[in-house]
Amino acid sequence: MKKLLITKVLPDATLDAAHARFNVTLRNETKGLSVAEAAAALRDYDAILPTLGDTFSAEAFTGDIRCGVLANFGVGYNHIDVAAARAAGVAVSNTPDAVTDATADIGLTLILSVCRRAGEGERILRAGQWKGWQPTQMLGTHATGKTVGIVGMGRIGQAVARRCHYGFGMPVLYFNRSPKSVDLPARQVDSLHDLMAQADIIVVTVPGGGSNTNMIDAAALAAMKPTGIFVNIARGDVVDEDALIAALQDRRIAGAGLDVYAKEPLVPESLRALENVVLLPHLGTAALEVREAMGQMALNNIIAWDEGRPLPQAVTS
Repeated sequence: MKKLLITKVLPDATLDAAHARFNVTLRNETKGLSVAEAAAALRDYDAILPTLGDTFSAEAFTGDIRCGVLANFGVGYNHIDVAAARAAGVAVSNTPDAVTDATADIGLTLILSVCRRAGEGERILRAGQWKGWQPTQMLGTHATGKTVGIVGMGRIGQAVARRCHYGFGMPVLYFNRSPKSVDLPARQVDSLHDLMAQADIIVVTVPGGGSNTNMIDAAALAAMKPTGIFVNIARGDVVDEDALIAALQDRRIAGAGLDVYAKEPLVPESLRALENVVLLPHLGTAALEVREAMGQMALNNIIAWDEGRPLPQAVTS
């Protein structure tokens, strides 16, 4: 029976399925694997089911390696050096399809929460500061009909676009590094600057890491309308967090909604102090049935590896 390391506690259904097939070690900690711990795991286990926060950098893939597969729990894998894994003979998979709708739903949650100042309103009410309904009380942005700009028109970007267009009558613009055809009314723009300047609401859905690091920098944010809303449901490292904080502090953009951060779980105090930002604790896929589906998908990739079959969700780039 192959030795499997699961780096964080997963839903019971996933753990039960794993125990039925493998000799499982469950790491009961919230902090991710360090580089040294990742290297030790690669040496000691046949298969590993890692997730966000585990540091499988190039340095981890040195020395003796027993592990044959990293079946990542999550669609994002910027915490894994895929090239180093491949060179070491370690296959890598992720869980792309299982997360699409849930992550897009969080995108809409943030759009509406920022536009209608829901977080600020709840804080006022809970603090006992609400004085009753008034015609000019907490006026926000009417989301219906606003132009949404999607940064990265992959599965999640398209799911957000469909919700915005068909649910809220929003014209859809998008920026993609390569030409991309989609099956909904939407227009691709030539540059990120053009998208940031033209859209009322920006939603970022690109993968993290690599050339996307700090893709949304000070210049990109400066191109936005003063009434613009910025939403990030991608990865925290896609955004220059200091530049975003400065734009929000100076009211150069109207507001932001964030589900991810540059140094999770650290969220800067200067960001937490702002009223014009809605902050969620990385809830993108936080629904039980979604997490169960992610866990089973990750296990299916490990089982495929164990049986000598191609990984169904192999990461190839």
